[in-house]
Amino acid sequence: MPVVDVPSGQVEYLVDGDGPPVVLLHGLLMDQSLWDRVMPLLPSGFRYIRPLLPFGSHRLPMHADADLSMTGMAGLVADFLEALDLVDVTLVHTDWGGGLFLTAMGRDDRVAQLVILPCEAFENFPPGLPGRLVALAGRIPGGLVIGIRPLRVSWLRRLPVLYGQMASSPLPDALMRRWTDPVLRDKLIRRDVRSYLRTRFDAADLVRQTEALAGFGGRALVLWSANKVMPLDHGRRLAGLIPGAQYREVPDAAVLSMLDQPEIVAEEMSRFLSAIPTSSS
Repeated sequence: MPVVDVPSGQVEYLVDGDGPPVVLLHGLLMDQSLWDRVMPLLPSGFRYIRPLLPFGSHRLPMHADADLSMTGMAGLVADFLEALDLVDVTLVHTDWGGGLFLTAMGRDDRVAQLVILPCEAFENFPPGLPGRLVALAGRIPGGLVIGIRPLRVSWLRRLPVLYGQMASSPLPDALMRRWTDPVLRDKLIRRDVRSYLRTRFDAADLVRQTEALAGFGGRALVLWSANKVMPLDHGRRLAGLIPGAQYREVPDAAVLSMLDQPEIVAEEMSRFLSAIPTSSS
């Protein structure tokens, strides 16, 4: 994969196609393969860019002094857009909600469109019981390894406190091994994840930073699904918050709707992207 330098370190990424940039993010203990089922279904005429963020599935450790707190990670996304000199970006959020804070940080100038799938928002950081357990594991010596290994056992992974509420369909063992190998294998990757998980959250500040999206000046699609980790009400609130945002729901899907219902996610995203002028139009 190509690599780009940002102040925090080096970030690997994948690129498919050519045209206006669509940057697809991912969450904790995931990588860009999260979008593999959707990618072949998305329209041509766009440059789809998938960064491998330092959330535990990355292979290149960040600098030892990198700020990988929630704010630092949001800044890293802005740094990534800047390093690749991307403009008029469609930024796609899922699971991790820190990227929503770019407007509050005054760093959304390169973002023209938002696509928001179920993700952390308002006071829901870390999200639900699974999120709180992972955060706890990151604060206990040796806790990450102990907490992550059960994710590699299929029947344990399906428990509600692990991945049972993240996806309606069972996740393949190979996918979970891919997502967890780096953090289990490399102590520097574990250091990066702990740096993020030790973020201290203030509920009022989280709500304030989310509500700053009322000042976002671009188009938005909120594409939510009914699940127990990212409340359905949060999706509706986000859509009501962002001026002119479209709101759609994905049926029979949990948090990771791109795995449960890739055709529906691709159809809704394609409809939204179709309003963006492309190089072939």
